[in-house]
Amino acid sequence: MSVGEAVETEPRRRRPGRAIRFALTLAVVLLLLFGVPWWTLIWAPDLARVAGTVVFAVAVAAFPALMVAGHGSRHRDGPAVVADTMLGVVWVLFVWSLLGQLLGLVLRLAGVDDPARSRVVAAAVAVVALVLLVWGYAEARRVPRVRRVEVVLPRLGRGLDGLRLVLLTDTHYGPIDRARWSRRVTEVVNTLDADLVAHTGDIADGEVAQRREQAAPLADIRASLGRVYVTGNHEYFSGAQRWVEHMAALGWEALHNRHVVVARGGDSLVVAGVDDRTAAGSGVPGHHADHAAALEGADPSLPVLLLAHQPAQIAGAVRHGVDLQISGHTHGGQMWPFHYLVRLDQPVLQGLSRHSERTQLYTSRGTGFWGPPFRIFAPSEITLLTLRAGRAE
Repeated sequence: MSVGEAVETEPRRRRPGRAIRFALTLAVVLLLLFGVPWWTLIWAPDLARVAGTVVFAVAVAAFPALMVAGHGSRHRDGPAVVADTMLGVVWVLFVWSLLGQLLGLVLRLAGVDDPARSRVVAAAVAVVALVLLVWGYAEARRVPRVRRVEVVLPRLGRGLDGLRLVLLTDTHYGPIDRARWSRRVTEVVNTLDADLVAHTGDIADGEVAQRREQAAPLADIRASLGRVYVTGNHEYFSGAQRWVEHMAALGWEALHNRHVVVARGGDSLVVAGVDDRTAAGSGVPGHHADHAAALEGADPSLPVLLLAHQPAQIAGAVRHGVDLQISGHTHGGQMWPFHYLVRLDQPVLQGLSRHSERTQLYTSRGTGFWGPPFRIFAPSEITLLTLRAGRAE
């Protein structure tokens, strides 16, 4: 076992003082997230400023409790919806309040004095934030557009040339009921004449019993060669093994550190999957990312398609000679400019990328959304990957 794999397969030890550092960090983040919009928007004097301050104070005090109630072990949907919406709104206000401060500086240099300057800044921030939130909500709730990508795999046999692989990921069935959305996604997938359909994790936020209706349309997805699935990090907050078993009950191959072989026209393709890289630290027995186990017994002359939830798992794919890894997790950032923070943790944000002479990675922006019901400059996607045999350019 390599050093890199040891990081993924061994539980992490808890360090003393971690909870205190987390609490302090959370307090600073909340003060900034709510404080910058308060400073920018609550410019009116006297009673109006007091009232606005009270609103922001109540919001910042209530937010952690709502998040714990909504996303804790009980997964209470009402508090989750309120907390998630608050998070999305305050993020947009925070970002555009920072940019509003730059506008205020320009106006100051132009000789515009208060209160006119503050009024202009507050109005501009409020209008831009409102437009982005309305548009972002519509983008999050819509059925994703189909993104079509061709991927050349030099080791792919001619009999598999043109294989149509549909990628779903990060559906995040959650506190906002999206059963109808889920059915419409299935309808779109079934128009694509897929050979393979893959789901690379983060099916839901909540237990199977809570999200059964939203996940049910997955059973109706059609694929001539198979439907395959691996866990994402969010399964490990809400019954990962139960989701593995439920996907199997819906007719999907749960690639829990294992592989299957699909064939067409006399040629074969190894389709493997590994657990999410957070699985080892989750405490769920038998769950950890294990590339060696996933490929054990596979013919080394065959091309390998690997399902792994996070792009950060690409290092293991490179070490094990995988031809194409497909992933999700990043959501493309979901709400601009959060993608800059995502890039601190992940090697790729979205799209097709090459990581060795053999290994390529496709990262989806995700089919659904997590938490805040907004997508801003990061549209969702249903991905149709057409695999081509032949030499890469």
